[in-house]
Amino acid sequence: MALSLETPRLRLRAWQMQDYFPFFEMNADPKVMQYFPKLLLKQESDALADRFQHFIQHNGWGFWAVELKTTGKFIGFTGLHHQPSQFSFSPCTEIGWRFARHAWGQGYATEAAHACLHFAFNTLALDRIVAFTALQNQKSFAVMQRLHMREISQFPHPALNKDHIFSVHRLCEIQATVFKGE
Repeated sequence: MALSLETPRLRLRAWQMQDYFPFFEMNADPKVMQYFPKLLLKQESDALADRFQHFIQHNGWGFWAVELKTTGKFIGFTGLHHQPSQFSFSPCTEIGWRFARHAWGQGYATEAAHACLHFAFNTLALDRIVAFTALQNQKSFAVMQRLHMREISQFPHPALNKDHIFSVHRLCEIQATVFKGE
């Protein structure tokens, strides 16, 4: 059984088949995907959810599906992912999130990400967590700031052509020693 996390309002859990369609709707929403290279087709979205679930089954943690505790409704994902070699700053463990538009502006990303940081530092005993986003994505950067992450550099994302509008990414980090002080 994969590990799950809970916050006062949210449950971060393994992926279920009923998550796939709302996940696809989210990945096909131009506003949600505004700072990503493209919208995802259903097959691509399903494959991504499958990869997330496989990682959770293998490791006991990963990019969890996030549901509202009051309704059980899927609203997005948040979690951790080990990046052994993709980036110049690898190996590292990243934290990431994506939420359906109807869930924006309610503090869910920060709440879920805080629970993931607590897990990363207190259960996994990691020393550092990174997060990154396209330079233009101010809302995601604001979540990083609320988590007390600090920007340490900007870098060209290796999966994007250097001329792509979103190729330059902001890299932030938080050390376990900083988080433990909260």
